Amino acid sequence: MIFNIQRFSIHDGPGIRTTVFFKGCPLRCRWCSNPESWNEYPEIVTLDVKCTRCGRCRDICPVNAIVVDEKGRHIDRAVCNGCMECAEVCPTGAIAASGSWMTVAEVMQEAASDGLFYQNSGGGVTLSGGEPLMQWEFAVDLLKACRQESFHTALDTCGYAEWEVLEKVLEYTDLVLYDIKHMDPEKHREGCGKTNELILENARKTAAMRRTWLRVPLIPGYNDSEENLHAVARFQREIGAEKVSLLPYHIWGQGKYERLGRKYPMEGVPLPADEQVEKCRQLLEDAGTKATVGR
Repeated sequence: MIFNIQRFSIHDGPGIRTTVFFKGCPLRCRWCSNPESWNEYPEIVTLDVKCTRCGRCRDICPVNAIVVDEKGRHIDRAVCNGCMECAEVCPTGAIAASGSWMTVAEVMQEAASDGLFYQNSGGGVTLSGGEPLMQWEFAVDLLKACRQESFHTALDTCGYAEWEVLEKVLEYTDLVLYDIKHMDPEKHREGCGKTNELILENARKTAAMRRTWLRVPLIPGYNDSEENLHAVARFQREIGAEKVSLLPYHIWGQGKYERLGRKYPMEGVPLPADEQVEKCRQLLEDAGTKATVGR
């Protein structure tokens, strides 16, 4: 179940890459910019500005979850059964499906078209999401196929999975982009819905097995304190990860929440100033950690 394949990506590992986004995630990070990735099944996304109120979606809906009137089109998502028939008949794309079933061969056809770019730039294929470990069997098969084509492989993961699962995926992974949201377990639960003990335990094992970059989404007022950043630096040195990448909070995904019929949970949270991001990077450097921004 894939919701996007992004070509010419330059932020998900070295070189020019193709990033494959898996649906399904065990966490619910409040700042998530891909909320369409949370569930492991196709979901309706809407773009009301394209709606012509033709009524085709209403007429075909088998559970009468759609109303079209002078105020526009409304979908009762509590009633919707996810059949996606409305998306199939919408002539303008005002209703669409996020997520589709794909085979390894179909994904590889997309990835292989950029093989020359990987070769010239040192790039490759990155598995992201969502969380690829939620569909680990498919991830393993896809990584195997990449190995057969000599494509460099990267896994972008939150690390929240049984070690036996992660270990199987790592066998065919060249680089791990390992998310560290917060070093404090309860703060991690507050921001992501679950504590981080399993995540940190798996990070230690991962770094001992594969080249690893730690990635920290830098969220103002949540994990940008000197105390937390110093704890990240100590952890990086302890496990032998190659570096820490800071990913400054942004609002690029805000509109997706409305399109999914959800409320944006970070309303009013300011974007970090460039000066604050550089201060955080320097804190990590001063603590003896190689730190970069945005990659």
